[in-house]
Amino acid sequence: MCLIIFSHQAASRYPLVVAANRDEFFTRSTEQAKFWSAQESNQRILAGKDLVAGGTWIGITRTGRFAAVTNIRDPSQLEQKTRSRGELTRNFLAGTQSPQQFCDSLIESFEEFAGYNLLVGDGKSLFYVNNHEEKLWQLESGVYGLSNGLLNSAWPKVELGKQQLQKLLGAEVNLSTDVLIAMMGNRSPATDADLPDTGVPIELERKLSATFIHNPGQQYGTRCSTAIIMEHTGMTRFSEQNYDEFGNNAEHHFYQFNRES
Repeated sequence: MCLIIFSHQAASRYPLVVAANRDEFFTRSTEQAKFWSAQESNQRILAGKDLVAGGTWIGITRTGRFAAVTNIRDPSQLEQKTRSRGELTRNFLAGTQSPQQFCDSLIESFEEFAGYNLLVGDGKSLFYVNNHEEKLWQLESGVYGLSNGLLNSAWPKVELGKQQLQKLLGAEVNLSTDVLIAMMGNRSPATDADLPDTGVPIELERKLSATFIHNPGQQYGTRCSTAIIMEHTGMTRFSEQNYDEFGNNAEHHFYQFNRES
């Protein structure tokens, strides 16, 4: 997952709104979003699944537990780590610890994972963890953007996404998952003057600067967009739009359910 634009308690009707793109190699085996059960608990998890390591990049449960993860782009970090970042999201979704308890429990294992940004919440509180900088924050209400740097890094696609979501939340219309998915489809790269410097060659930096990444030469790109809207009534909507290796729309999945206590 390489871009997450989200709001937490920023609109009275919507405690949580998320629009996210997962960028990954098309050769990595993946199961598309559906409900599945965690063997170690009674949680019903709605998420895609990485079939290589068994984790997930973003998901939500029927009880309102939410988790999402991105990697931190750091070409200098050459050492392979023993554990998959998708394990973090899966473990929170499958568990019963509060967001703060779960995040506190991660501190001792920071070194076991490659750099990650992690979001975990329960519909009331939302926490952010960055093991690269060893940061753990409880987020205040607001609109945020997260890619492969720090939270709210001033990358063009992060800034654009935050502006777009803020505008949608301020509009006097019902927010839909279709609108959020469309928001994540911008394929225009940033200008060279605005490119972040993340340590990769400038040609790759250009391709990675777009909201929607299309890099067929490397068999890499945006494989799916996900939208989550949690309403104050407990109604939750989840939409996943998948894409083929040419950047065309493929399968689409939509779920709507009432939050369980």
